[in-house]
Amino acid sequence: MTQKNGAVILAAGKGTRMKSDKPKVMCEVLGKPMIDYVVDSAKRSCDDICVVIGYKAEILREHLDSSVKTVVQAEQLGTGHAVMQANEFIKQHANGNILIVCGDAPFMDKDTVSEALKLHEQENNAVTVITAKLDDPAAYGRIVKKNGKIAEIVEFKDASEEIRKINEVNSGAFWFKGSELYRLLSKITNNNSQNEYYLTDTIKIALSEGLLVNSYVAKTPDVILGANDPKQLEELNKRAKVIFG
Repeated sequence: MTQKNGAVILAAGKGTRMKSDKPKVMCEVLGKPMIDYVVDSAKRSCDDICVVIGYKAEILREHLDSSVKTVVQAEQLGTGHAVMQANEFIKQHANGNILIVCGDAPFMDKDTVSEALKLHEQENNAVTVITAKLDDPAAYGRIVKKNGKIAEIVEFKDASEEIRKINEVNSGAFWFKGSELYRLLSKITNNNSQNEYYLTDTIKIALSEGLLVNSYVAKTPDVILGANDPKQLEELNKRAKVIFG
């Protein structure tokens, strides 16, 4: 069977703080919805794309190219739950690799996605986390390494002062072996304070099973940038003018 890579783009969020009546990923950067940048970046490395939609799903369905598949996350129960909605799509790409990426990350560029895939395949990783190194890592999840390999991803709220000094952070984008993603998703639970299914729990399980997990450090920290409110969206547009000229 021919190997086909797929992308699952997470785009179900309302983005309440945006004070907009459209899905968050439809907010524009330089006159173009954020989701369009992400779809374009995924297309170089992926044969098929599936977008997880939710809030005002019909707006995204009408906007997206007809070649892009969609699945609905009716309730937002975490990133892991969002990816689970694409289980059928994941099964169809079990012999390939699957990119998981957020639909509101307009600077997650084609080169970063394709170079991360190259590393993922060369090292035969079960999971490759796309990361970035920041001068000020703020409240991002930290990448903890031992002997140069990922040991765990620690959310900021759970991190000790020592771990908070780490400047390599999780971008929220990952390459998985398709077969491993499907299997690992079946093992995560919502046994946590938020009663949500976290995608990062798949990495914890993979590591506990001795599977190969590593990071691809993006050449630019811009790949992690997104926006949660109008002020941040304005900053994103200013940065876009610098990046795209």
